Amino acid sequence: MYIHENKEWPAFRWDQAKLTDLLAEVRHRQGRLLGRMEGLGFRLRGEATLTTLTYDVMKTSEIEGEKLDPQQVRSSIARRLGMDIGVSPQIGRNVEGIVEVMLDATHNHGLPVSTQRLFGWHAALFPTGRSGMRPIVVGGWRTAISGAMQVVSGPLGHEKVHYEAPSADRLDIEMARFINWFNADSPTDLVVKSGLAHFWFVTIHPFEDGNGRIARALADMQLARSENSTQRFYSMSSQIQHDRNAYYGILEECQKGALEITAWIAWYLNCLMRAIAESEETLNAVLTKARFWETHAGQSFNERQRTLINRLLDGFEGKLTSSKLSKLTKCSQDTALRDISDLLEHKILTKDRSGGRSTSYSLIVAEREE
Repeated sequence: MYIHENKEWPAFRWDQAKLTDLLAEVRHRQGRLLGRMEGLGFRLRGEATLTTLTYDVMKTSEIEGEKLDPQQVRSSIARRLGMDIGVSPQIGRNVEGIVEVMLDATHNHGLPVSTQRLFGWHAALFPTGRSGMRPIVVGGWRTAISGAMQVVSGPLGHEKVHYEAPSADRLDIEMARFINWFNADSPTDLVVKSGLAHFWFVTIHPFEDGNGRIARALADMQLARSENSTQRFYSMSSQIQHDRNAYYGILEECQKGALEITAWIAWYLNCLMRAIAESEETLNAVLTKARFWETHAGQSFNERQRTLINRLLDGFEGKLTSSKLSKLTKCSQDTALRDISDLLEHKILTKDRSGGRSTSYSLIVAEREE
């Protein structure tokens, strides 16, 4: 029997005593991270938020098997945050949609969730009205026509069924109850409420597709409420993607039988701790970027060179070559070579030692002082 078939549904239970120390540790790390970020100043906090949100949007899509262009994601977020990051690529509607959902959830976390707001999020995720090649109901709950909703993972043709969601004829009642609970004040700690919101929403699985992304947006919304902040400095989606098999395993384990979900909440809190720990890498990357520009504050760079340097500091995929720079900045190969030669002369770039058909280059970054 699935838990949504239990006569006590949705009276979830968990052992608070078993979670007390773990929740206290999560809250401590959460507060310590926010305090450290406050000390960075407005500009660096903005850069950390941009980096984290870019990573979060990419990973929440990867969990569903969709790989997004990181520069499109970064540019879309930067534009919405009012940040100038130089030359922007053309941004796809699918990228704009998931960015819009994630930012609405965190930046407008104080606003109540409603049926229409969730429908708007769903429509933003599927602007063509299709999931891949398949037409789906967009901006509305799934219907009986689509059949039983099974939660699966794995590649096409080798899917694993983890559980089956409530039937379509229950969705109006189920979602009304969920939304009322989500918006209401309660004695439950908001970090725990974040994990419970995620679990409850994916159990109902009200849409034909996109349920995981919306569940993670709702969870992030409660985390933003727990911090009373619109800025995000850690990515839960990246940790869920990293532990994807364990994620589906614990969901499946807690979907059967009783409504006792201590194991899920413990898993979620541990996942959150790992996400906060990983944010140290984000902070280090932001500080490295800041140190670079402070070190070279008196040096003159043209716009193409600034675009290149920022791209390298943000994590350039693959090897930098003159042909890649030419495409990136939409200039001739000769102009790209002149830009690179100038940066080599001023010891901003160095030639890579590895051989190959094309010479490649790397950015020279000063070692971090301890």
